[in-house]
Amino acid sequence: MERPPPHLPAEVWTHVFGYLSVSDKLSIRACCKYFRKLIDHWSLWRGWTAVLTFKSGSYTKRFWNSLRRRKVTSMVVRSPRAKDWRQLSSELPHLSSLVLEQSVMENLGFGEDFPHLERLAIRNSDVVIDAHKRTHLEQLTQLSLCDVTFPIKSSFLPFISHLRNLTSLTCHNSGTSVEPIWIMETILSYLPNLKDLSLSSKRACIYVPKRPLNERISSLSTLELIQYSDHFFPVNTMKKVPHLNSLSVFSGNDHQRMMPSASSHLVFLLNKWLEDLPKLTKLAVTRGPPVKTYITSIPATVTSLALCSSVLSSEDMIAISAQLPNLLHLHIDPRHSHLRVNIAQIPVLFPKLRSLKLRQASVPEKDFLHLHRLQHLEHLEILDGAQSPSHLGDELQALTKNRLHVGSSPRHSDPMLCACIHQVY
Repeated sequence: MERPPPHLPAEVWTHVFGYLSVSDKLSIRACCKYFRKLIDHWSLWRGWTAVLTFKSGSYTKRFWNSLRRRKVTSMVVRSPRAKDWRQLSSELPHLSSLVLEQSVMENLGFGEDFPHLERLAIRNSDVVIDAHKRTHLEQLTQLSLCDVTFPIKSSFLPFISHLRNLTSLTCHNSGTSVEPIWIMETILSYLPNLKDLSLSSKRACIYVPKRPLNERISSLSTLELIQYSDHFFPVNTMKKVPHLNSLSVFSGNDHQRMMPSASSHLVFLLNKWLEDLPKLTKLAVTRGPPVKTYITSIPATVTSLALCSSVLSSEDMIAISAQLPNLLHLHIDPRHSHLRVNIAQIPVLFPKLRSLKLRQASVPEKDFLHLHRLQHLEHLEILDGAQSPSHLGDELQALTKNRLHVGSSPRHSDPMLCACIHQVY
């Protein structure tokens, strides 16, 4: 830097830097020692997650000091070796959120190394977690497991049973390759505080309890199921969660490529599940069967509906409107080859909408601008916003006198979110 920075109070600089992106902050930080110190102020890094790869070996003492000044509490660690793990736990023992990826280490002491850990995700790893060893993870509130190995097939749920404070659990492709008969009701029996649960039927974690399960009704509010055609969740899956508010069903296989028997069974399951959820308010179906095969089973209480990568026609939209007269939030993203929805009909069919997500491609400009007739619409998200002309969004906002906010799909910023869900879109 040729000239020293203007002599402004540090508080002014910190306020200005707060408007910068992470990449811009790092560029400014490299200008001089004065800016380096200011940029590392903890207030500029709230909610930020550091990503460590260890590709070039261990990190320097100056690097760790910088992270401590920023009060970093969230970390993604990729491909660490044992010595890297020891250094991380020594330098940043106060981490509250940790994501471990592509690891081959065994018997890691998450609780002992990070006593303040509340959110933990392990994925794409050959990590072996032994349920019989004390993990000191009772303080965990959120756990995500994807492709995680357990030493024996009965280890998973005994391990989970110690985590009584869990409010969110994700288990995808972990455990052993068996039918998911006991997995859900056993988890609900062991975890009384669980509110959000996401399960995959592929390689489902199974454990047959030696004692009768607690027959209490679960207070689970959100459930995600990734359904594969070779392993199906049982028909009575929803019997234990009659108070469920949100259900998302993702088909891991393209419905059109399923065997006819598997396809018809998924239709049967979806209808039965929906019939058992009289209080459902939010439903998402991705890669599912045609809407017409289960529309009459959707509870009229549903106010938020997402239909992605499925066959969707104008006739289907009319049927949805009749079944869900109080729909407030709609997300439609049909297959490109099955885009037969008349967007201009939406204001007539769903006059109460407050938010709408759709693709602008292949939608005539005149039909798109018809959306200004949605008097209660507050937010419109363009799923292909990066490829769509922005002037249409501006024109639509002008027609609503800037009442409507038009934006593109945001990038998923929470490192705890599992990629399995996004891969099935």
